Amino acid sequence: MKLNRNRFCIVLVNICCLAVCSFSFYRLLFFNDFGNKSLFDINASASNGYEEYAVFSSASGEKTETAQKSIPANSDSVVLGKVLEKYISPYTANTSYKNIYLKNSTDLNVDIKSLFESNLSFNLKDNSAPQVLIINTHATESYLLQEKNFYDERDKSRTTDNTHNMIAIGEIVANKLNSNGINTIHDKTQHDYPSYNESYSRAAKTIISNLNKHPSIKVVIDLHRDSISTADNDKIKLTKVINGKKAAQIMLVMGSQSGNTKNFPNYKENLKLATKIQSKIEEKYKGLARSISLMPKNYNESLTTGSVLIEIGTDANTFEEAAYSAELLGNALSALFKEL
Repeated sequence: MKLNRNRFCIVLVNICCLAVCSFSFYRLLFFNDFGNKSLFDINASASNGYEEYAVFSSASGEKTETAQKSIPANSDSVVLGKVLEKYISPYTANTSYKNIYLKNSTDLNVDIKSLFESNLSFNLKDNSAPQVLIINTHATESYLLQEKNFYDERDKSRTTDNTHNMIAIGEIVANKLNSNGINTIHDKTQHDYPSYNESYSRAAKTIISNLNKHPSIKVVIDLHRDSISTADNDKIKLTKVINGKKAAQIMLVMGSQSGNTKNFPNYKENLKLATKIQSKIEEKYKGLARSISLMPKNYNESLTTGSVLIEIGTDANTFEEAAYSAELLGNALSALFKEL
């Protein structure tokens, strides 16, 4: 009986030792090795000096799940919402002709067949002088630095870092055009910093200054990115796989003389160019471009008869996806401009 009691004590001691060792190992693994970091901290992108001073978004009109909000151990990385990946088909547009799809948000009747088949008022045959000007009215618009299914407080939608904002995207398009023999100037002025207000007024001065300096310029391209979010603060990224790689969807946004916009009598000349760009993008990269968005706005497009505003992705797309789209856009524009 005494022997059995001794054996029982030995077993009990062994069990206690095992429990203490297991607890110590758990603390070593999860507290010492990872410190105060959570998986959110490890996967989240660095802030990289982002400065957000304005938030603008468009309504998606789509129902989505309520975001699962989480607060990691590090309060600097509070998760604000999900990143939801979607594709917006151009083929549901209310107006279409061949490879051209138009979402008409004005009170105008638009004959895109006639516009597409009409000649432009200019050509780009003389490449000894600048033919194309690229600007960025909202130059500090930016993207996520890495692909993930959430965004947190460190993922800002604007940055003055020209290696990760619309200046970088504009440079990709400009380089592609120049390498294909289309003489292109890229003006890198940040019109929306330090103040977002009157960005378009400042951009107008930049456009006029460049036109005065280089009267040979025929086409002005204003590159932006979109921003789409749900009522639950989830962000929407728009992608299309092209040649096995994800690209951010592109959209041409065109102004017109309608609604309260009264100073834009030549808007159809710009719309002619937009239909030809849309058609060429669709021909080369099917489904990459969303429908052309025709709005009762000006967007500084009244300053020339060859002005277009092009949005590349949203603030939930990665910079890599946007950069790839900029390459594809540059290819399409180069092919079209050689035909003009």
